[in-house]
Amino acid sequence: MNIHEYQAKAVLKSFGAPVANGAPILTPDDIDSAVDSLPGPLWVVKSQIHAGGRGKGKFVESEAGEKGGVRLAFSADEAKEHARAMLGNHLVTAQTGADGKQVNRIYIEDGADISRELYLSILVDRASGQVAFVASTEGGMDIEQVAHDTPEKILTLPVGDTVTPADAAALCDALKLEGQAREDGMTLFPTLFEAFTDKDMSMLEINPLIVMEDGHLRVLDAKVSFD
Repeated sequence: MNIHEYQAKAVLKSFGAPVANGAPILTPDDIDSAVDSLPGPLWVVKSQIHAGGRGKGKFVESEAGEKGGVRLAFSADEAKEHARAMLGNHLVTAQTGADGKQVNRIYIEDGADISRELYLSILVDRASGQVAFVASTEGGMDIEQVAHDTPEKILTLPVGDTVTPADAAALCDALKLEGQAREDGMTLFPTLFEAFTDKDMSMLEINPLIVMEDGHLRVLDAKVSFD
């Protein structure tokens, strides 16, 4: 079973992971209050469907506009326009098929000043039978494509019952984290492991995990699956 991004982020935030403030939209009546709950100056309006490639997707309906399923807004009015344009319409991505999937939920969150995009996931490694982290500096990309083209840029790190400081340091090294980002990583990686095991997840994917301009880490997108 998969849950939506906004639900996954709520779970991670409850464990203390760095997640932007945001608000879900389930009906048109939610749009104004959701947008107005965030201060700006940048809003990110995200379609919530169970398919990847939302940002590069296209809507079937012309009234949804030419932009994809993830849109930036630089005013509250623009954010509301994006939400109204997307809600109820059908988004086509590389994973949906030609008919697309209807966007019945939208998530609006605070924007971030991005310095670097990274990839991080946690899953059960079939080879070892252990929980393992998968980390790459190639965030924002399809990890299968990265594995095919540049496998040397991926670290798979099986861990035991806990994430040790040595494990966290190895992940920081693989992601080339320094300074504040490294300090954040040493805390974040055990936190994500705790969420994964406590909630009995089968997969947790953060793509991308970002380093912001101020040096801090933030979970920019999150996908969670349960068996």
